Amino acid sequence: MRWRCRRGMRELDVLLERFARERLDTASTAERRAFERLLELPDPLLVEYLLRGGTPPDPELAQLITLILTPARRA
Repeated sequence: MRWRCRRGMRELDVLLERFARERLDTASTAERRAFERLLELPDPLLVEYLLRGGTPPDPELAQLITLILTPARRA
């Protein structure tokens, strides 16, 4: 799954790889499933959700996006 975090766009790579590195080992089963679904999305949607503030219609993905972005907002 960590290899799938490499998208070829630095901004996405940083966010996704950091989440995988820091949270994936302790993530709940639901968070892991949501992360797998997130990684299946095309890059334009990931850019919209992770970089442009868009909100996915799926509440589990929306919650996961918040988790992924939380460390970035603190920095």
